Amino acid sequence: MRKILSTATLIALVASIPTLAQVKKNPERDNIETYRIFGPEHPGIYKHPASITELANGDMYIAYYGGSDEYSTDTAVYGSRLKKGELQWTAPQVIADTPDHGDGNPVIWQAPDGVVWLFYNNIYGTTWSDARVIAKMSHDGAVTWTDPIVINFEAGSMVRGQPIVLNNGDYLLPMYFEAGNDPEMTSADTCSYFMRYNPKEKTWKETNRIKSPTGNLQAQVVQISDEYLICYIRRGGNFLPTETGYAIRSESRDGGYTWSDGVDTPFKNPNSALDLIKLKSGNLLMVYNDNMNERTPLTVAISTDNDKTWAYSRDILGGDNTYAYPYAIQRSDGKIVILYTTNARTTIMLSIFNESAILESKW
Repeated sequence: MRKILSTATLIALVASIPTLAQVKKNPERDNIETYRIFGPEHPGIYKHPASITELANGDMYIAYYGGSDEYSTDTAVYGSRLKKGELQWTAPQVIADTPDHGDGNPVIWQAPDGVVWLFYNNIYGTTWSDARVIAKMSHDGAVTWTDPIVINFEAGSMVRGQPIVLNNGDYLLPMYFEAGNDPEMTSADTCSYFMRYNPKEKTWKETNRIKSPTGNLQAQVVQISDEYLICYIRRGGNFLPTETGYAIRSESRDGGYTWSDGVDTPFKNPNSALDLIKLKSGNLLMVYNDNMNERTPLTVAISTDNDKTWAYSRDILGGDNTYAYPYAIQRSDGKIVILYTTNARTTIMLSIFNESAILESKW
């Protein structure tokens, strides 16, 4: 179910958001900087979702998918670069486009060996239940790309979240299986899992699937110790008003090979993506919509005790708009970067702040 804004409202909202060179100044919240990156004037009016990575040379790189609508066959994956030390992102360029088929949910990520991976979904039908997961690689810092390869041939295979590097060197890529063929809901069979990649053998292997009563999708994972990992997951189901809409949690006690069934958490979830990362400090950061029914506000929470408690939180955006599909990274300089879409999925925005902006917040 989509919340559509009027054209006049949309134009007013777009005009009010600063560009990268025009930092939004609010004396009471100056420790969080918010930028407008791409809007309706950029290729692909529909933009949702987007991902970001910091490359080895210090450049930042964004990948998003855009087109006329979510399920349109004209959607493609676009890439844009912010060179280190500069303020202007390059004009978005197509980096993946399957003729006569929609592409979506790009995940851009640079591995420890320098290879830049681009994962994305490709629709071979009318909904995401007909998708497959495709990957491309770049060996020159996201300048040129290999031909696409299929990561999972199963209909309904999807990707949305960034991989992590496990303590043993394997990569763990969050995946999910979307079932139902209904654009307004997912069936209870929808479930999350992971693809595990061995960079020495160059092989992908699938974990077990995380089940929950109403289904779940788009897990985000962190590793606590060699054997112990946790993930927080978007709930499945429909978009009707509810008083029982919570994010779901699962854990692994064997290094990420097998996962427990999903259980509800205290965190509200409006059937929308969240993100979870481990910071350089060792603390955990989660960004989510603290609401069961609307994708607002956008809230950042931090756990300083490995997920036992989440004592620190702050709404970084709110009001009568939506802030969806947050994607979080921490740059090499320690700054936390969160990318998200807004304005009826036409605008990509970015917030930058230090961890202290949450830990020391008075809000």
